[in-house]
Amino acid sequence: MKRKLIAAIGIAGMMVSIAACGGDSGDDKKAGADGWAGETLTVWVMDGSSPDQWQKDLAAEFEKKTKAKVKFEVQQWNGIQQKLTTALSEENPPDVFEIGNTQTPAYAKTGGLADLGDLKKEIGADWTESLNESSVYEGKQYAAPWYFANRVVLYNKKIWADAGIKETPKTRDEFYKALKTIGEKTDAEPIYLPGQNWYHFVGLVIGEGGELVKKEGDKYVSNLDDPKVAAAMETYKKFQALSKAPKDKDEATPQQGEVFAKGKTGAFIGMGWEAGIATKANPKIEKEIGYFTIPGATADKPEGVFLGGSNLAVAAGSKKQELAKEFLKLALSDKFEGRLAKLNGVIPNKESLQSNLEGNAPAEAAAPAAAVGGTTPLIPEWAAVENEPNPVKTYMTAVLNGKSPAEAAKQVEDEFNKRLAQQQ
Repeated sequence: MKRKLIAAIGIAGMMVSIAACGGDSGDDKKAGADGWAGETLTVWVMDGSSPDQWQKDLAAEFEKKTKAKVKFEVQQWNGIQQKLTTALSEENPPDVFEIGNTQTPAYAKTGGLADLGDLKKEIGADWTESLNESSVYEGKQYAAPWYFANRVVLYNKKIWADAGIKETPKTRDEFYKALKTIGEKTDAEPIYLPGQNWYHFVGLVIGEGGELVKKEGDKYVSNLDDPKVAAAMETYKKFQALSKAPKDKDEATPQQGEVFAKGKTGAFIGMGWEAGIATKANPKIEKEIGYFTIPGATADKPEGVFLGGSNLAVAAGSKKQELAKEFLKLALSDKFEGRLAKLNGVIPNKESLQSNLEGNAPAEAAAPAAAVGGTTPLIPEWAAVENEPNPVKTYMTAVLNGKSPAEAAKQVEDEFNKRLAQQQ
């Protein structure tokens, strides 16, 4: 599940007009003897998010229940922010649409999303709390959690066997010890961990209970000098010291799956789909790839992870909001949510539905960490921080090159705060 990072340039400006268009659902019909006969609900989903058969089955059940039709329109991630912003400001926006979880707060702030508090009360009592956080803005439910994915450890089973390691580690210390053993007993690089795999670093911060930003008065500022953030960076540095990967590159430069494909690396931390990159580069490596949950400080709790994924929202300007909620009740039902998890190998919005991942090794490895995962700060101001050169990446490289976490935090503080101020 690759995601285009939200474009900071102009997103606040693009979205200024959204608030003016919302709220009028006066043409929405109530379900009666004929349901919503003759109505058509427009639903935007992103390319690759939902299989064709899943859409067809859902549309058929929706029509049976409401007598209304649903029209799925598949969108591309590239350019979606501007396209969605424009659509939400027009008279006839898509009624329901998929939205990246970290993008949700920016749209909620502008008034482009309908309040789904009643839907949450009706069907969301057992949504996994960590997965629902991005759907809530200033205490109100503006979207519904749909599907998610997070990083796992992908490892070379042959290399681990050659090192005499018979069991996958359950704690961070056991993980480090296993990697050290690989370095001592084989010719393999223990782990490929580039200096700027910053989403993994975000996970470590989450695991420490830390935050990347803090609020001072009415504005957000950098919190990189927090001891919890420093502790996360020290953990990262400890593992990165076992790697030959460059300290100033991220996991896509070069693609870490392609490095792993050479068969000379014990492990790397990435998304399950990155195994496909490795097998494309070297089909023979496929039989050697194993997966396990990133171990945390103790065996009873996995490492914190960044949760990437999508929510479903209803346009505030939709004239069919009640019908849209009927659609969401079906799409997010155990039947269709579970089926999507099974077909796409994604984490469903309820822990009770994770049984649908059985037999999908990377998904099974990812699932245990979902409940303790999190995201980058869920504030509209965060978007600008991710623009290159990302100051969080700069901070990481500075620490890896010898600066203390406090010194590195001070080095990027002005740029970090400047970016946070762009959307305030």
